[in-house]
Amino acid sequence: MNTQFGVPVRNADAEDSEMPLPELADRWALFLDVDGTLVEIAEHPLAVRVEPALIEVLARLQRLLRGAVALVSGRCVLDLDRLFAPLHLTIAGQHGAEIRHASGEMTLERPALAAGKFARVALAALAAQHPGLYFEDKGAALAVHFRRAPQLGPIVRRTLDGVARRSDGEFLLQDGKMVWELVPHGKNKGGAIAELMNEAPFAGRIPVFIGDDLTDERGFAFVQDLKGHAIKVGGARTAARHRLGGARQVRSWLRSYAEWLEQPAASQRPNE
Repeated sequence: MNTQFGVPVRNADAEDSEMPLPELADRWALFLDVDGTLVEIAEHPLAVRVEPALIEVLARLQRLLRGAVALVSGRCVLDLDRLFAPLHLTIAGQHGAEIRHASGEMTLERPALAAGKFARVALAALAAQHPGLYFEDKGAALAVHFRRAPQLGPIVRRTLDGVARRSDGEFLLQDGKMVWELVPHGKNKGGAIAELMNEAPFAGRIPVFIGDDLTDERGFAFVQDLKGHAIKVGGARTAARHRLGGARQVRSWLRSYAEWLEQPAASQRPNE
């Protein structure tokens, strides 16, 4: 078994039968990635649409789990609010650099002003020079998407790696699906979940994190260290012990979980 982010990973060819889904329980805290997990990845980040049926299921789960549902995403909070309106969810955005806590309090940790300014200028210039690139300024994290021009991936990586090296440790380079990103140092989804697990309504519950990308692996490792459940979406190598095939399967599974929680006997089952 190989390692990734310092934790064991299962190979991409692991059989689904070896990675069964966890047995349902009513004291879970749900942490959900968005792109590639709740919704299919689109050609452009702005092209993603969330179906009303998914919003309805998340609203049910938010009520049934007494608020213990959070989005954990690379997107910013404002963008996620737009996608999931009219829901008002706990959100860890920008890989944890921006968090809207269940209390409504907002926290945002930006890199140093000079490093952020230099990075924005460099990435905007890169996107302007190469049609097909999309520069996304999230506020703290900065991303360049190359899904429309996959041949430019190496150029994007080299440019962002150079910017990260010149940032005096303010930014770290992070890989994603057809995107390279500069993330504030020390921010990742595992840390974001850890912060939320210390607060109501998540504290004392069993964490369940569903994600599809390399950026989710630290979250998988963290929840499994807490004896929670990590569910990988798709077939890539992972530290997660459970797997779902795609976003459609995630939506179906979440709907089934909501229906299970709504059964009268659910509240009488032992907490697991």
